[in-house]
Amino acid sequence: MRFSLSILFISLFALGGKSQNINEKITEPVGYVNTLMGTASKHALSNGNTYPAIGMPWGMHLWTPQTGKMGDGWAYTYDAEKIVGFKQTHQPSPWMNDYGQFAIMPFVGSLRFKEDRGSWFSHKAETATPYYYKVYLADYNVTTEIAPTERAAIFRLTFPQSDSAYIAIDAMDGGAFVQIIPEERKIIGYSRKSKLGIQDNFKNYFVIYVDHDFDVSYTWNGKQLDKTNKTITSEQAGAVIGFKTKKDQQVHLKVASSFISFEQAEITLKRELSSYNLEQVAAHAKKVWNDKLSRISVQGGQVDDIRTFYSCLYRMLQFPQKHYEIDAKGQPVHYSPYNGQVVPGYLFAGTGFWDTFRALYPFLNLMFPSINKEMQEGLINAYKEGGWLPEWSSPGYRNTMIGNNSAAVVADAYLKGLRGYDIQTLYEAMLKGANNEGPLTAVGRKGAAYYNKLGYVPYDVDIRESAARTLEYAYSDFTIAQLAKTLERPKKEIELYRQRALNYKNLFDDTTKLMRGRNADGSFQYPFNPFKWGDAFTEGNSWHYSWSVFHDISGLIRLMGGEKMFMQMLDSVFTLPPVFDESYYGKVIHEIREMQIMNMGQYAHGNQPIQHMTYLYNYAGAPWKSQFRIREVMKRLYKPTPDGYCGDEDNGQTSAWYVFSALGFYPVCPATTQYVLGTPLFKKATLFLENGKTFTISAPNNSSENLYINTAAFNGKSYDKNWIDHFDIMKGGTFRLQMSNVPNRQKGTAADDYPYSFSTDKSS
Repeated sequence: MRFSLSILFISLFALGGKSQNINEKITEPVGYVNTLMGTASKHALSNGNTYPAIGMPWGMHLWTPQTGKMGDGWAYTYDAEKIVGFKQTHQPSPWMNDYGQFAIMPFVGSLRFKEDRGSWFSHKAETATPYYYKVYLADYNVTTEIAPTERAAIFRLTFPQSDSAYIAIDAMDGGAFVQIIPEERKIIGYSRKSKLGIQDNFKNYFVIYVDHDFDVSYTWNGKQLDKTNKTITSEQAGAVIGFKTKKDQQVHLKVASSFISFEQAEITLKRELSSYNLEQVAAHAKKVWNDKLSRISVQGGQVDDIRTFYSCLYRMLQFPQKHYEIDAKGQPVHYSPYNGQVVPGYLFAGTGFWDTFRALYPFLNLMFPSINKEMQEGLINAYKEGGWLPEWSSPGYRNTMIGNNSAAVVADAYLKGLRGYDIQTLYEAMLKGANNEGPLTAVGRKGAAYYNKLGYVPYDVDIRESAARTLEYAYSDFTIAQLAKTLERPKKEIELYRQRALNYKNLFDDTTKLMRGRNADGSFQYPFNPFKWGDAFTEGNSWHYSWSVFHDISGLIRLMGGEKMFMQMLDSVFTLPPVFDESYYGKVIHEIREMQIMNMGQYAHGNQPIQHMTYLYNYAGAPWKSQFRIREVMKRLYKPTPDGYCGDEDNGQTSAWYVFSALGFYPVCPATTQYVLGTPLFKKATLFLENGKTFTISAPNNSSENLYINTAAFNGKSYDKNWIDHFDIMKGGTFRLQMSNVPNRQKGTAADDYPYSFSTDKSS
């Protein structure tokens, strides 16, 4: 049954400060979420690189306790001892860092405004949920509580009796402004802080209201406190307000911010925070999270599996963030990080398509198509305002990673039925990005002229990671061809991209059965070490990238010499030792270390390029091998704990792999409508689709031993395919599986059972 939301307004027992008893029955999906999953991370080793995000699904702002130094991408780490502030954040990953952030910190005693204001805390006195956060600041005997809305938040600060209780507001460095308005119990300001560059007029304007009179109103400039001026504009700016408090006195803050103006922040505050009632705000946020999370109901699994599932789903609903606001007329409007203007319409920020094209966006197309429709409209606006589709937005173009993967994001949405937006403009943007170098190496296609002339990006020219680029460009060309066909573009145009989709073949080295960098004269790079990370590849080696032919696995099988050799190569990924050559980087990067310590050979699930690889046995008539490896990855590499991931949880992609895989299927090739079958983790999973239909995956005898699919029935009829179609799921129905502890070596072995491959597409 779907989770009942009827008890949401009865009480919020968690707001009393007690953690949920381990024996207490959890009746709502949000109760399974561990927001600390993945927070036990550091620069040298990622167990997720997450932080406990307090916010709303796709909210414009998130909040997090800040344990790291100001500007450190590791804003919150599980083994930290002190909290130095509660930060409004937009950070998609520590490597991208943050923008427009500011922090609030309560304290008592000596007046501290710099980062020496931190207080010891304990996870034993911390309540962390998506919709509510509470922590005890031991050094000050102060408790902080936070509840969010989409673009605002309410704080409740419980102070001890004190003649010197304070709240510090830190607008960070990078250019800031703060003004204290005591007569209105109000602080306003803006932050321009950004790690990777912003428009000259970028500002995150914030407005803070306090339900208590101020006795102290100071500003500060860097390290200098100013007790006279209540307004400051500086490279680094902040404010301190102070008052006397009684024992257990509660001080409330209403906080809202805007990328447009102070006036817009006030509009948001009035719309989203009508009172200082934290319980009401938390109850509403809890209801929204439960509504979104309960779109998938899972039953009949280990409790830790359910916790992992909903913790991953929580991560998937955070990014990209809404970068648009609702104006006084109720219309969407946004500050454009692309041209610095305020314009109408939708815009989103904080996602890298190199990661998320693989499973996160296909998941949105399946379960949340309406929000992805807004995202597609946001891409149209980004193109109109900046001239290019973003490949990494945070909030504007970021010069990181490779590829032209916006093409897959656009094509997959339309091919899976999203409508009601200007697809012709998006198609125009795709063609521009596919045939031109952009203003940054990570916008458009670096090496486009070489690629279009030679059919690959050469290794021996001044373009890094050439083989990875070639493979990703070839797949993107496939997605363009798919969309072009659907849009009934001219045959010559369709054929151009169909031919380019085969460019992956130009890098295949028959002597090693692997992909290899190729020089401009046609010779392969020499010497060649398939264990060398980087160089011709991106955050991986040839053993990882040789499977990046999402659209034509049958073609790859033929290149490798047939199904038997293909499966031997797949098996080798797991049986080879986890050796590596880090010389390209000059050090062991964290992605290498994460592969090395997982004891799964060359399989590097902690980074994205190889994540689909476990599903590829389905293309060679051995689906049971996929089932074994997929279950192994789910059970070994994911836990609902602070060290719960095996690498970066990048914008929901690594979580999306788990959620799809736990359901029993995965989108190996976005821009087709097929999901390749794996093995479900639960006895029953029900998808409550936006169109009102339900789709149920039932595996009554599923268990840790019974991981193999023996028989399958789709809507009561025997089903032997190794894939299932998106539109069949969208019609609703049942997919019933009989599981076994031994493989069924006859099921899914016929060529007609194999998933889609471009070179065997009979409809083309």
